[in-house]
Amino acid sequence: MIRSLPILALAACFALPAAASDTAAIEQVMTEFHQAVVSHDGETLKSFFLPQAAWFNVLADSGKLRPGSYQDFAALVSQSNADIDPRHTDVEIRSDGTVASAWFTFHFMMGGKETNRGSETWQLVRTEQGWKIASLAYSSNPVR
Repeated sequence: MIRSLPILALAACFALPAAASDTAAIEQVMTEFHQAVVSHDGETLKSFFLPQAAWFNVLADSGKLRPGSYQDFAALVSQSNADIDPRHTDVEIRSDGTVASAWFTFHFMMGGKETNRGSETWQLVRTEQGWKIASLAYSSNPVR
């Protein structure tokens, strides 16, 4: 057992940077996702998702589940003439190097006004092309 301690310590040292690099890579996906929304680039938006990715919106006041799709969101973003700026705060990322989750608070700004807010979570998987969103779910609190 004592002989294996240095090996375990060495393995732990190599594991820490992987977690930090996963976090940095997922933060980069979030940044590029935001840039695609702001620039109304629906094609780039779609590239962040697995083809079979799930999309769920839950109305916070009623609990009503509204399934959607990343394709519909990409079309909305592409076709909108309004300035769109989704703002993310309180970001928490967890990963084991193969799967990850990103959780955050969002404020969806459209035309300079907040139109929606809530919590959002992404489930991601590492692919040969990098991190991809496998599912996205968010609570919806439309601002009236």
